Amino acid sequence: MSPLVFALVGLTVLITHALEAITGFGCTVLALPFVTTLVGVKTGVPILATLAWILALYIVITKWKFINFKEFFVIVFFVGLGLPFGIMAFKSFDPRLLKKLLALFIIASAGWQVYRRFTRPNQENENCPAAPEGALGKRLRSRITYYLLLFAGGMVHGAFASGGPLVVLYASKTLPDKGSFRATLCLLWTTLNTVLLINYIRSGVFTAPILSGTAGMLPFLAAGIFIGEKIHHKVDEILFGKIIFLVLLATGFFMLIA
Repeated sequence: MSPLVFALVGLTVLITHALEAITGFGCTVLALPFVTTLVGVKTGVPILATLAWILALYIVITKWKFINFKEFFVIVFFVGLGLPFGIMAFKSFDPRLLKKLLALFIIASAGWQVYRRFTRPNQENENCPAAPEGALGKRLRSRITYYLLLFAGGMVHGAFASGGPLVVLYASKTLPDKGSFRATLCLLWTTLNTVLLINYIRSGVFTAPILSGTAGMLPFLAAGIFIGEKIHHKVDEILFGKIIFLVLLATGFFMLIA
């Protein structure tokens, strides 16, 4: 990398990984369009995957007590069910069209949440217990809807390796505590990216330029983690919810134009 390209990639890594250190998601899909434009897909993707794995592993190790293992296994179960269907769909349909439709769905869902949270900030949290009348049925219908969302996330991940946004929509409803939300999602990314990195190692993806490029980005990653940690601990749950859906909205737009 030239000094200019190195600095631009480093700045992108710092900003996007600071956002993930705050929220627990988003660094790879936000950084991907910029980094792959600067260094190419074959170099950018392995570097970003490795940095995302390091960040997620750091959160898992340092915030282990915040992980909600029950929700983690629910997510893994339903995402796992959807994976093979996504692989089949990728072979049967136009992947570019499907990805655009996914991006539009994410933009619409996140956009509505951003509007609701900024225009009705004092509205009672949807995760609070429902009213006694019809409460059980309402919660059951909501759960089924959320499980379908995870199943769809598994399908999307099987097709495009980018089902994270749908998992985030599920987690935003079932993990209202910001610490639990971040730590549980990071355990999921650590698990998924470990499989991905093992595959990279077996297929010889990690060439000397990629290893040196990854090593060169570590200071920017460390700075992003430091900044993100500081911000995460300063924001309250209401502001955290706003940040989640703003990042998710940006993710949808980046998926649409990438």
